[in-house]
Amino acid sequence: MDDRKIIELYFARDEQAIKETEAKYGKLLYRIADNILNTREDAEECVNDTYLGLWNAIPPTKPDNFMAFISRIVRNLSLKRLDFLNRDKRSAELTVSLNELADILPDEKFMPRTDDEELGKIISEFLHKQKQDVRKVFVRKYYFFDSIGQIAERYSFTESKVKNMLFTTRKKLKDYLIRKGVDV
Repeated sequence: MDDRKIIELYFARDEQAIKETEAKYGKLLYRIADNILNTREDAEECVNDTYLGLWNAIPPTKPDNFMAFISRIVRNLSLKRLDFLNRDKRSAELTVSLNELADILPDEKFMPRTDDEELGKIISEFLHKQKQDVRKVFVRKYYFFDSIGQIAERYSFTESKVKNMLFTTRKKLKDYLIRKGVDV
């Protein structure tokens, strides 16, 4: 079933909407949650909470990109769950991913007026100017929290190539943010 029809089911308050969402996106949602949480039970709980979140958000929200919308919900729920469980238990892979980006993004303690939405637009603008493979690798790493090995396997790259792509892209992003007037 296409996304438009699934959204129509949500607007009709038809419980089939959740079943169709699960059939089409359940594996993706689970993979995102599991990449962040590294536990089956917590990942499953976040995926189930995502379905509830969708039910409560649609209507009134009518997402333009349903996959991105639900991915963002499960990602945010998983990150909140991770914080709740215990910061000390974060996986090394996730901590490294977040620290890599923390080095180039503004710190709210020092830049309290930084608008997250505007920053997101600038980052999206930057990524759209990159080659497709660079953009995909960046999103897999910093949005879906895939490991270097998973990304390398997915795109038939060596792990070294993925690491180099990410390093170069972070450096370019930092320069781009500075040119756009974002204090990093």
